[in-house]
Amino acid sequence: MLLGRVIGTVVSSVTYDGLAGVPMLIVQPLDKRGAPKGAPVVAADATRMAGPDEMVYYEGGREAALALDPWFVPVDHAIVGIVDSLHVMPGSAT
Repeated sequence: MLLGRVIGTVVSSVTYDGLAGVPMLIVQPLDKRGAPKGAPVVAADATRMAGPDEMVYYEGGREAALALDPWFVPVDHAIVGIVDSLHVMPGSAT
């Protein structure tokens, strides 16, 4: 699983059949310490509960399509959980 922060939303005018009602959010990937890492990605919110500035964990690739109902909808990333807190053990994040 990957760690990220919601930095925006996507509003679509056309939606694939299996994605109706699934929020699309812009997620900034984070490293182990919670610092931004790489370019933002668009993720389908399988929890339907994530919002702006929330820390989330998400999946990419084929596993992302398994997080939604129905399965195998065309997504590259899917949010699967919301992070309540992040604690990194000293010396474990390099």
